Amino acid sequence: MKECVIFCAAECDGLARPIGQDAFVIAADGGLRHTKTLGITPNAVLGDFDSLGYTPEGANVFPVEKDDTDAMLAVRLGLEQGCDEFLLYGSLDGPRLDHTVANFQTLQFLTDHGAVGYLIGKTTMVTVVKNGKITFPAGLSGTISVFCMGPDAEGVTETGLFYGVENGTLTSGFPLGVSNHFTGEAAEISVKNGSLLVLWERKAGFPSR
Repeated sequence: MKECVIFCAAECDGLARPIGQDAFVIAADGGLRHTKTLGITPNAVLGDFDSLGYTPEGANVFPVEKDDTDAMLAVRLGLEQGCDEFLLYGSLDGPRLDHTVANFQTLQFLTDHGAVGYLIGKTTMVTVVKNGKITFPAGLSGTISVFCMGPDAEGVTETGLFYGVENGTLTSGFPLGVSNHFTGEAAEISVKNGSLLVLWERKAGFPSR
């Protein structure tokens, strides 16, 4: 998979894994602060720069009055570059809850366009699973929650977790999948029809797909 690493403006607590040699790195608005702190030179800098407070030289500048968030602008650019795995740092721990929810929808956008996306926060990671599955290795602990994105998610199965599900249905109107737990066994979450928003503790690392 070709990796796209995007740094957004919310808080960032370092890298969850090393950036691949051929990765395409984007600083979205205030995310430029994170790349400078980490000593990373981005391939592209873009945004309306209301968070950063100034316009960097050579940046791709967009108006504040636009349909896309800065994170979505970065995602679109990454897709244009042929990327199919996206890591969004600084995408969860900001002061604006509406931007966090927008980033959840950005994950769905990526999934709908055949890509894989992860929001990486200080303590939490998030992804969307559509008509597929993710697996975690044995030996993990901590919480993991699963929510329905959009229409009903059908054929949901969760194994290796404290609360198991077998071919169930999750809806967007009831938070049945909140606060599950790793048990130390290998875990798998799958959905036959629909999309799931999955949140887990960052210490558990990345799942396999």
